Amino acid sequence: MTDLIEAARAQRERAYVPYSHFKVGAAVLAGGRVFTGANIENASYGLAMCAERNALFAAVAAGCTQVDAIAVIGDTAGPISPCGACRQVMAEFMAPGAAVTLANLHGATTHTTVAALLPGAFLKGDLNA
Repeated sequence: MTDLIEAARAQRERAYVPYSHFKVGAAVLAGGRVFTGANIENASYGLAMCAERNALFAAVAAGCTQVDAIAVIGDTAGPISPCGACRQVMAEFMAPGAAVTLANLHGATTHTTVAALLPGAFLKGDLNA
């Protein structure tokens, strides 16, 4: 996971955050490949996109619909925590037990899983209920 954290840290520097100035980087491992993303803001705040979803969507756009692991990093007091929308997208493209590493710039990390971040997730199987 150290390699994923470092990839996320490097991508964080590419964040476009002229409004919040809060840079976040993410990296996912899918099919042996690493995909990265950074948060991108917009003057119409609702159109901003989180680093986690950018990285996940990059993997999916490349044909990887099953992501094995994700690392996220930001300049927070403790390990950064993904928003609800990112947790839902993780649940769509990652197994419940998939590895999630949350980190900050000071070296603090938390290791968890998709299921621990979003218990009771709404999944595609729920659409056929």
